Amino acid sequence: MTPSKNPVGIDAIAFAGPQCYLDMRDLAAARKIDPDKFTKGLGQEQMAVATPCEDTVTLAAKAAQATLKNFDIDPSEIGTLIVGTETGVDHAKPVAVYVHEILGLPSNCRTFETKHACFGGMAGVGTSADWIASGRARGRKALIIASDIARYGIGTAGEPTQGAGAVALVIGQNPRLMNLHLNCIGDYTRQVMDFWRPLYSKYAFADGHYSIQCYLDALEGALADAKSQVDDPHTLNTDSMEACFYHVPFVKMALKAHRRHVELQHDVMNDKALNESYAQRVAPWLTLNATVGNIYTGSIFLALIDFLRRLDPSSEGKNTSFFAYGSGCGASYSAGQVADNAAAWRHLVDPAAQLAARRRLTVEEYERLMHEDEHADDNEATHSDPTRWQLDGDLFYLGTHNHQRVYGGMPKAHMKRAG
Repeated sequence: MTPSKNPVGIDAIAFAGPQCYLDMRDLAAARKIDPDKFTKGLGQEQMAVATPCEDTVTLAAKAAQATLKNFDIDPSEIGTLIVGTETGVDHAKPVAVYVHEILGLPSNCRTFETKHACFGGMAGVGTSADWIASGRARGRKALIIASDIARYGIGTAGEPTQGAGAVALVIGQNPRLMNLHLNCIGDYTRQVMDFWRPLYSKYAFADGHYSIQCYLDALEGALADAKSQVDDPHTLNTDSMEACFYHVPFVKMALKAHRRHVELQHDVMNDKALNESYAQRVAPWLTLNATVGNIYTGSIFLALIDFLRRLDPSSEGKNTSFFAYGSGCGASYSAGQVADNAAAWRHLVDPAAQLAARRRLTVEEYERLMHEDEHADDNEATHSDPTRWQLDGDLFYLGTHNHQRVYGGMPKAHMKRAG
């Protein structure tokens, strides 16, 4: 695989998450469960917890602001804005239009939301790359944001696989970070009931074991479609990749995915070879997923950030693979090539300082927060007060008034107390 003469790919990327987190050992103790079930069985160490003042819009906007600022991209350069999410804030209005206003993007920037469970973000990347490659972009870039809040409820089986956060990517020509191979993108779609959220429910329903099988079936189907588009299918094998990125609903799912990936290219699987491949191409890029938790559409890109923040110049020019899965289900398998001089930008993508500044919640605080979030979207509710949760910053969800969502800085009535 070789990039085109005018490569299209990832020019900038950044993460933004909530200001609070819960340690998985604290949760295990409260639920009277062996902590190894969470830390070793699932591979999770912490999970980000969004307060009632932090929603899909604020997370998306903060990730986008960081991306544009860090990589010195003027908002006027953005011609397409797509927000992939499965935790939208309205049945009609997209998250993207709120973000468009917050960022001050031009009025001729096309703006919409994509929804296909955890596949929405990658769907936006593919759509925007095609838009640029077709020539319709007229030299402009696309801003794709994967923003979600994964919640399953207190005491549920899915509780330890929660999380929240957003990853914003700028897609453009001659990218600084990653070229995308647009000539070998494999797709897979099948109607399954492995995970869904009815209109009447704040929480999703899931058939966990079935969903894992659907995920692995989709990997097989999407990979087969991608291989049918290249002259030498072996170029998409794991041993041809510097790194393999997968959708990560929980860290150990990446191991299951990589195992299937290896199985599909070898008649006989050698456990030692599998473990070595996983340790080299997958495991090093899962530390952020382990400390943030499940962020649905953004999970695969969180692993990409982990790779880029550690990038060695020796990896430049080498290929990587991407498998994105969304329940329901839709998936894609694609490949990229690390851009020349990409390592020079690694300090701009590292969210370590942001994560270190988070506040550790007690289980009691977490449970109170979860209960109050149940009613944060009620009209005229009073739960969205950033001072209650000891938050910093200038962008919050301030509640719904007159049936309209309100965003802004610290409420004036509390500015003195907040200081």
